[in-house]
Amino acid sequence: MTAGEVVSVLGVPYRIVRLLGHGKGGYSYLAEGGGRQVVLKQIHHEPCSYYTFGDKIAAEERDYALLCAAGIRVPKLIALDREAERIVKEYIEGPTAAELIEADALPDAAVTGVQRMARLAEAAGLNIDYYPTNFVLSGETLYYVDYECNPYRPEWDYAHWGRKHWK
Repeated sequence: MTAGEVVSVLGVPYRIVRLLGHGKGGYSYLAEGGGRQVVLKQIHHEPCSYYTFGDKIAAEERDYALLCAAGIRVPKLIALDREAERIVKEYIEGPTAAELIEADALPDAAVTGVQRMARLAEAAGLNIDYYPTNFVLSGETLYYVDYECNPYRPEWDYAHWGRKHWK
């Protein structure tokens, strides 16, 4: 997708503004539609040597529900188009934790926020992807903007894996 391109999700047109990022599961774009800015994620099927995927769109839907049930702040799911393998979710404006770390400007609120999410995730039997590009600080509120989660394993929790990326 390119800037200015219009794509449809369940019959609703969205104009692509710019690429936000690319991960294991898809490409995320800032888009405009319905009078607001949103994130439009296009699922991809590029190989990933360290991760096994099943039905990615079903996993996004399932993981969103698990994260919400656990009390982890995530962007609201607006639309999920199984056929086109596209997801539309709320756009959270603000810098990523990675940008703040790089600028040596990570506030205590972000660290407190990720630690709170880690406790909630573990209590729910989950791990989230603690890599700092997956977190956006909007004001004093930290959001986990990826919907990925996995069954809890200590070696992948915040204390054993995530914290080293938040320095």
